Amino acid sequence: MSVTDPIADMLTRIRNAVNVRQNYTLVPASRLKRAIAQVLKDEGYITRYEVVRDGKFPMIKVYLKYTEEREPVLTGLRRVSKPGCRVYAKRNEIPWTQAGLGTVILSTPRGVITDREARRLGVGGEILCEVW
Repeated sequence: MSVTDPIADMLTRIRNAVNVRQNYTLVPASRLKRAIAQVLKDEGYITRYEVVRDGKFPMIKVYLKYTEEREPVLTGLRRVSKPGCRVYAKRNEIPWTQAGLGTVILSTPRGVITDREARRLGVGGEILCEVW
């Protein structure tokens, strides 16, 4: 099955899995999706991820993170830059999410990084998504 926006598909799979309190979800693998999963892990939104061979194509198994009361740590995901309308930000125009409590994930010349890291490095790039 062909997907027009694979990143939006990944975020939707994660959002749906969190809504039904699953322990993990499977996402078709790519280097960009692996980089996004690494940022989510580093920021503490997911516990871990691994690349598995599930059938014909590799998949990323994303393990979701919950609190002691079984409330999800990841409460929101929003795709910003879309295939039909790319959104870029210069280093001094990187937006804040949830008044600085959320994370903006960017694709920069230095790789896929968070908004805080991009500000520290002084680079801009394409705004992939917002997570809170």
